[in-house]
Amino acid sequence: MQELLYLVHRIPYPPNKGDKIRSYHLLKYLSRHYRIHLGTFVDDQNDLKYLDTVRDFCGDTFFANLRPTAARLRSLYGLVSRGPLTLHYYQDKGLQDWVNDVLQRRPIKKVLVFSSAMAQYVRRAGGIRRIIDFVDIDSDKWMQYAATTKWPMNWIYRRESRLLLGYERQVAQEFDSATFVSEKEAELFKRLAPEAAAKVNYFNNGVDADYFSPQNLYPDPYPVGVDPVVFVGAMDYWANIDAVDWFVRTVLPVVRACLPKVRFYIVGARPTAAVLALASVEGVCVTGSVSDVRPYLAHSALAVAPLRIARGVQNKVLEAMAMEKIVVASPQAAEGICAIPGQELVVANDKITFASRVIATLQAGPELKREMCLAARVRVLESYSWEKNLKRLGSLLSRPQGIHAVNGLRSDPQRHFLPIGDDAA
Repeated sequence: MQELLYLVHRIPYPPNKGDKIRSYHLLKYLSRHYRIHLGTFVDDQNDLKYLDTVRDFCGDTFFANLRPTAARLRSLYGLVSRGPLTLHYYQDKGLQDWVNDVLQRRPIKKVLVFSSAMAQYVRRAGGIRRIIDFVDIDSDKWMQYAATTKWPMNWIYRRESRLLLGYERQVAQEFDSATFVSEKEAELFKRLAPEAAAKVNYFNNGVDADYFSPQNLYPDPYPVGVDPVVFVGAMDYWANIDAVDWFVRTVLPVVRACLPKVRFYIVGARPTAAVLALASVEGVCVTGSVSDVRPYLAHSALAVAPLRIARGVQNKVLEAMAMEKIVVASPQAAEGICAIPGQELVVANDKITFASRVIATLQAGPELKREMCLAARVRVLESYSWEKNLKRLGSLLSRPQGIHAVNGLRSDPQRHFLPIGDDAA
């Protein structure tokens, strides 16, 4: 069996949030075809209990402990070094030494890097086929953050966006192939990095449609007499916090003025103080961590994804669609999803449109609702199979070194591997 080095910025288990869902399914798929050597960070002490689960998929492993507070302080060095803060945040000498050792010791000819921050560990590695799964364009996400904050943070975020984009472009040129989570994300990066366009490809996320199935039986978590509207997501993530805050402050009052039985349920682990404070608003419930989100989806009247900051594909939208739920989503949340607006997914932009479409969907007749719910699940089954979509990545990995992702041209010869230390750019 061929050997492969897999570098991930966060332990790919449990698959309970967007990036970990994708990185886990990559690990699971690749373990059937390669002996995987995994290097990753653990940024949540609760994930330490899953180390053996992850090891079962792998050969050699290295789990670097990442303490967010210390990492933030370390990342400030980027302000002095004039580099992206992200790289210093994810810099670890132990992990770099392990990568150097594994590449020297094992017959590894293929490397898969998950997220831009992890490319720094193999930028000088030659004689191997290197593919980076950027997933999203992280640099653009920082620009979106800048648009929603005040000085000095908006200056820092704009700086990070500019420097990180430069880094992303360099990595895309150096590696054999660069992938993204959707065709739209890939096309945007081609415009931002035209010099690397020939190497850019994509493969969609997937959904476990047997797990997220409306055919299973789920206990009803909602009280009698309410019309529950649900948002599901990690509630310590800035984009999700902004989304529910905006919905509660601007959309929900309009909806409840027309439909007073509506209750908005925010379902997700690690709610911040700002999210918990929303529970004091009439008609809002914050659940915190739940053992299973499926009952909340199955028995909801509607799912919403009012994200104003987003890149790539939102798994929360696909999972709700797989459960045969109508989703009202912002353009940002819907952008990377292959679905027909108005038939498989409802898209709404400003607060008035969002509120009116939530109301119209809740008031729609049962036949129309059923038709759209079925269409949503069919879309997931047809376009979002993990096995089908990951074959695109498998094809890229199986190509000889130096063959581009798209047009089959050979890249420049790679340098021989040289160990690098803490100062790796």
